[in-house]
Formats: sequence, structure tokens, C-alpha cells
Amino acid sequence: MSKRKSVEPFFNRELSWLEFNHRVLAEGLADDVPLLERLKFLAIVSTNLDEFFMIRVAGIIQLIKSGSKKRDLAGMTPREQLDAVRNRVHRMAAEQSAGIRQALAALRGEGLRVLSAREWSAQDRRYLTDYFERELSPLLTPLAISTLDPPPVLAGLQVHAAFLLNRSKEKEDPDGRIAVVPIPLRQNRFVALPGDKPRRFVLIEDVLLEFGAKLFRGFKVQAACVFRVTRDADVSIQDDDASDLLSTVESAVLARRRRAPLRMEVSPNADPAIVEALLKTLSLDREDVYDEAEIVGAGCLWELAGLPGFDHLRAADWPPQPPRDLLGWDDIWQAVQHHDVLLFHPYESFDPIVGLVRDAAEDPDVLVIKQTLYRTSGDSPIVEALENAARNDKEVTVLVEVKARFDEARNVQWARRLEDAGAHVVYGVAGFKTHAKVLLIVRREGGRIRRYVHLSTGNYNDRTAKIYSDLGLLTCDTEIAADASSLFNILTGFSEAVGWNKLTTEPGLLKQRFLELIEREIRVTTPEQPGLILAKINSLQDRDIIAALYRASQSNVRIKLNVRGICCLVPGVKGVSENIEVHSIVDRFLEHARIFYFANGGHEEVYLSSADWMQRNLDRRFETIFPVQSPELRARLLHILDVFFTDNVKAWTLQSDGEYRRVRGEGPPIRAQELFYQEAVAAARETPTRGPKYQVLKAPQD
Repeated sequence: MSKRKSVEPFFNRELSWLEFNHRVLAEGLADDVPLLERLKFLAIVSTNLDEFFMIRVAGIIQLIKSGSKKRDLAGMTPREQLDAVRNRVHRMAAEQSAGIRQALAALRGEGLRVLSAREWSAQDRRYLTDYFERELSPLLTPLAISTLDPPPVLAGLQVHAAFLLNRSKEKEDPDGRIAVVPIPLRQNRFVALPGDKPRRFVLIEDVLLEFGAKLFRGFKVQAACVFRVTRDADVSIQDDDASDLLSTVESAVLARRRRAPLRMEVSPNADPAIVEALLKTLSLDREDVYDEAEIVGAGCLWELAGLPGFDHLRAADWPPQPPRDLLGWDDIWQAVQHHDVLLFHPYESFDPIVGLVRDAAEDPDVLVIKQTLYRTSGDSPIVEALENAARNDKEVTVLVEVKARFDEARNVQWARRLEDAGAHVVYGVAGFKTHAKVLLIVRREGGRIRRYVHLSTGNYNDRTAKIYSDLGLLTCDTEIAADASSLFNILTGFSEAVGWNKLTTEPGLLKQRFLELIEREIRVTTPEQPGLILAKINSLQDRDIIAALYRASQSNVRIKLNVRGICCLVPGVKGVSENIEVHSIVDRFLEHARIFYFANGGHEEVYLSSADWMQRNLDRRFETIFPVQSPELRARLLHILDVFFTDNVKAWTLQSDGEYRRVRGEGPPIRAQELFYQEAVAAARETPTRGPKYQVLKAPQD
């Protein structure tokens, strides 16, 4: 991984992200991961790369086209970055293809087979001929790209078959007519063959390649291959003067369909004439071709991973448990009045948050509900509850972030639904994204008003709450509630903050707050009581934060970071960062929580946040940094951090040369996510002894 040779070394952001994706790939290659779980990781590698090319590589190419030679933090020009990215992706694609071949070969021994065309029996061929003529052919639209002017727009990320044709009476056509056939998006990529044991499948593109000649009567197929195009999706949504933001967003989403191509994946050994014709049509160069794929668009492996049966090839189910801080309480309002509640998803269920909004919608004592929505599920129960609350004459205000990348269309849909129900829908402050996750409920209780607040590191998405690891806090602390109200006033009106009590939310102030906490740790560190900073984040890229961490390391502050993805900080450099260590965990759940611990000379402080240490989060978004005040909850979060840093099963450590090495420690194996789930199960089952809030009402059944 490239780094700049300077007093303050940095890793390149794009190459660091690719190393994260390689750690995902490593799970897909690991023998100790169940086979169908390996397919999931192999699929994720592909979908991750799709988004990486559409946004990050697209941005690099835009810089190159503009003539920019500006160097990044690591000292690399845009051209150097693009060359390095291409080389790394080629190697990764080759590894992924080998892993797919290995996994599919192993699945054959388990009764699940994916057949190549040469393995089809005569009976299979008769069945697939009928399938092609009856089921597939009516859905296909051949496109003569070599003769149509202008050529048709080939949809990004859609798999196509390409055919080189000549007249049946001609031995060879020197001009080479090229036709492409898009594979319908709503068709499964894997076609099931008759029979139960073994379960047998063929790829739909193999069926098309085998029988595609039937689409071109009067022509002979000289060669054929499969390919897929990735287009630039880095569309900037300018909202500063947009009179109709929803229409602006919708137009931007549509614009992605015609953005410039920037990558072509093609099946191995594709005919050179087809490749050259496609490159000409797409205005791409040979260096934009990636021809290592065992399966073009391997995200389709999710279809096999989700097949019914084969449970012995999957990871054991870990159903979410009741949150330990709500055990013993029938009434969530009373529970939060009594104590702050920490929720650790997905080990603990997200259902109490969904239930809280649903209850608030029906509760006659609830007067106001305000909530931010960044990403939510397709059939969101949260949105449904907010609609119901509005219809029940609650004052409902929802900030919908319609600029959340790749969720814009869905969020526009939710915004219009909520408006139709009578909710006040706003879209935040022009020029900024709202990434904060905040729920504020105002309730009348015994003649007084009480405000309840939920703050979270993760989205209000009931689906991802089952597969993302996040933390949330429920509280009715009056100062936090006042800050939450101030945040909504800023986002919905013309209010300006006149000072915050406990939350930090505004762009600019977010970075300032983190820098203050780091600098304070430098001031209070002593030889007798050295400083300590622990942080668990998704990404670390902000130059100012990294420079502050380097200063802290040079002041003998010990720093332990657990960074899931991008890390531009270089650890272990003598005189710069020898007191910094960087860990990373990739496991069955996506690590998404952000936790920050500062020893503070013995006066420990713990914070949770929606923000990563990324420039975009700290400078261009509304986020939340919120303190965890309960000593019991702080101790619990310290335990969580300790487990993350002692994982010796799924953890990696970053070396000063950019290499990530698996942690293989002595002693009993510690797998953080497994331990967290075991603790959640134990907490739900055992009879608590620490007071009324720990009385078990319902324990999970075996």
C-alpha cells in the first residue's frame, strides 16, 4: 500500500479501501468459514467493487480528465492512483475467481452443483432448449450495436451476452457484426435443472450463449462472450439553489444511467474482435478491461447462498436477544425514566426501537415525534409508524436525507409518503448531508412535559439492524434532550445554535471536539499515568485527526484503534506513531459502531458517534457525538472495546508497510462477535440480582 515518505506518513485512501475488500475476500477463501457463508463474502467482494468503481474510481478519472496532477496525502497523483488501483483489482479478481472455483467444487460434494455447458446431459439439453424457447427468449432484446447509430446505451451493472455474427453463406465477415443481448434483471442468474438430489443449476448466461444463435436467423455465430459495464455514478446533487429538491434528486438518479463507462468485465478468453468492438462502442481503453472473472457479476452468488436447505453449510443462527437494560420492564417509558438504556445490535434486538415509535404513534400522551432518516428498509415499519402518528394528529417532523447515495430514489418515495400522511418533511441544511441518527419524542406525563431521545451509531433500518453491529442509547436526560431539540430546530428552521450542553452535531465543531479530546489526553499524560485513547471506527482518513494522533503518540499516549475499513494512518513508525496500533475485524456482521474512549487522567470518558474520522463526516455533515454518562454503561462499553482488541480469530493488525496480518495469539480463541452474542444470550437467561430493572420477564427459548 503506497505511503508518502515524510514526517507525517499516510496511506493512500483508495488502496487502503482495497485492502479492506481483500480482508472480506479472505473470509470467502477461509476453510473454517461454512461454504454458503463463503459464497456470501465472495459476492460482497463484487458488489463492494462495483460501488468503489462507480464512486471512487470515477472520481479519480474525473481528476485525470481535468488535467489535475495534485498529489493526495500519500503523495500520489491521480494517474498513479489509478494505475495502482487497476493493478490491485486485477490481482484481487484473480484471487476471487480461484475462490469461487474452489467453493463451487466443494459444494459438489455437498449435493449442490453448478454445471458448465459441456457437462449438460442430453436430457439437460432438451430441458434447457425448452426453457430458452418458452421462458427466456420472449424476454430478450438483441441490440445490433455495430450498425445502430447512435449505439444503444448499455445499462451499468447489467450482464450482457455479446455475439460476433456473419452471414450464414459467408465463411467469414471481415467487418464483424456485433450484437449484444441484455440478460433481464428480474431473472435469476442460476437456472435450476430438474431433480432434487443433487440440486443442479446452470448460469442463465450459459443458456443464452448456447442457444443464442436462434435469435439471429440468417446469421452464424462466430464467437460469443459475457460482459458487464460499470458506469460513473458520482453525480453531484447541488441543493444550494434547487427550488424542488426532490425533482433534482430524481434527475440526478436518472442521469447515472447515461454516465460515462469506466470498467468492462468480460469472461476469460473472450474473442478479441468482440472486445475491441465493445471498447469502441463504450469509448473505453484496453486498460479498462477486467477479464479474470469466473462469474461476471459474482454478486449473483447470493442466490445460491440463500437456497433453502443446506443448513449444515451455513453459520449457526444467532437470533437477536432482548436488550439487557430493558429486561424486567413492561413499560419502556418507565425504563428510560429509571436509567439510560444501551442497545447493542444485532446481538440485542432492534424491535424495542420499532416498538417505541409504534407505541408513540398510538399513545395519547405523546405530542411530538421528530426523527432523522438516512437509510431505511424497503418496507420500513419505522416509516409506517410515523405515517400512523401523523394520521393520529401527532406533530410529526421527519428529516429525510434524500442525498444518501444509492438510496436517493427510495428516500424520495418515503418523503412523499410521509407528506401525504400529514408529516412535516424537511431535507436538512443546503450544502450539507444529515448523517445523524436521532429520534426525539415529546410526551405529557402527570401535567409536565418529558422528552425522550434515542441516539445511535446506525440507521433506522430494521433489516440492516440484524446484520450490522451498532450501538444505540435511550435517555431522557434533560440536557441531551434540549440539545436534540436544538439540532432539529437547526435542521428544520432558521435557528442557530447558541451553545450545546452535551451533544456535538455541527460540521466543523465535530472535528474541533475530537481534536480537543485528543489534545487534552496529551496534556494530562504523565510517566506515572500515561494517556490512553481507544477508538472503534469504520474509517480513518482526516488529515487533522491523524496528525493529532501522531502528536499524541509522540507524547507517549498509547493509542489503540479498531478500524474496519479505510485507514490512512501509518502505525508503528519510530518517532511518529510507535505508540499506535491498528486492528481490524471482518466477520459475519458488518462492524458499524463508533466508540471513543479517553482515559483523561483517571476521569474516564466514553463517547458514541454517528461520525467516522473522515473529512466528509467532520466537515460536511451533521452528525452526533454523544457521551455515555452511566458508569455501568461506560464499563460495558470498555468491556466491548477490550474484546475487540483481544480478538484472535477474526482480527487483523495493520503493519507500517501497509500489510494486514491475521492475529494468531496464544491461549484460548476469542472471537469478538461470537462472545458478544454469548453474553447477550446469558444476560437474557440468567436471573439478574442488581435491582428491579434486571427482573427477567421473558427469556429466550432453546
